Amino acid sequence: MFFPLNDIETAPSAHVTEGSLELIWADGHMSRFDPVWLYQRRLEDTTFTPAQVIPHRQPWCLDFTPERVSHGDFINGDGERQWLEALLRDGLVLLEDGPLAEEEVSRLAGRIGPMRATNFGARFDVRSKPNPNNAAYTAIGLALHVDLPNWRQPPDIQLLYCLQNEAKGGESTFADGFTVAEILREESPEHFRILSETPIDFRFQDEDHDIAVRAPIIELNEDGKPLEIRFNNWIRDTLRLPLHEVDAWYAAYRHFWQLLHDPRHQIEFALEPGQMIAFDNRRVLHGRRAFDPNTGKRHLQGTYLDLDLLESRLRVLLRQR
Repeated sequence: MFFPLNDIETAPSAHVTEGSLELIWADGHMSRFDPVWLYQRRLEDTTFTPAQVIPHRQPWCLDFTPERVSHGDFINGDGERQWLEALLRDGLVLLEDGPLAEEEVSRLAGRIGPMRATNFGARFDVRSKPNPNNAAYTAIGLALHVDLPNWRQPPDIQLLYCLQNEAKGGESTFADGFTVAEILREESPEHFRILSETPIDFRFQDEDHDIAVRAPIIELNEDGKPLEIRFNNWIRDTLRLPLHEVDAWYAAYRHFWQLLHDPRHQIEFALEPGQMIAFDNRRVLHGRRAFDPNTGKRHLQGTYLDLDLLESRLRVLLRQR
């Protein structure tokens, strides 16, 4: 049987109650909408879509220097937003003038979200120690690398907070892997193709863990642009490729290595106590010069964060402006 709509529907209406929009629909049910939620989703303006508020990644120029944010501004002012935007845009940002306090890196990370735990724990100490299970816990120099490429999902963001740095040497080095990968593509499309299309093995082993994955050195997104760099000569495992592909792969790898370690594509500085460097571990490679532990103590504390949490925190801060 057919019933006219007017017999089963009520007249829709709209009201503003306690600052929220209330709608009574034709079927009689009510919806309430927060004004901030509505403003963010207004049809005539798309400037606040979740993707568009996140800064676009910018390649490093030859004279790139990381943006610096004071600890005080990060805690009490607009510094946290500035720090987040710089980190998402450049992949590297420096926090300065922080307290020389154990676990300060954990407190700062906690403003963004839960720390990302790995087989090295949620928060780790970087200093030389006996019987280390990682080269970072020695005094030797570390060539440029990303951390934990042997994980299916390597940590996104790394924070390193300097508590002591009295030893001679130990300067930190960084390179923008995405920028250098594009230089590799320009100089040798074939070398770029090999490193972006050939999966290899990455593996970490100690008494308690054996974590391995197979993936290319350069992973691309759907547009063919670098999405992730997996470059770590300590964690790169035996090269299991057909014999006729081995020489070409090593030639491509050597080319990329040389470009990354070209001083024109690196920045270098010594972290000072109270400074914290933060970087995109899946984009920016990091390393350090050797240091002499007999000349003084060197102690950094570090942790990891997920990229989703950084983007989330920035959206929340922008809503509060």
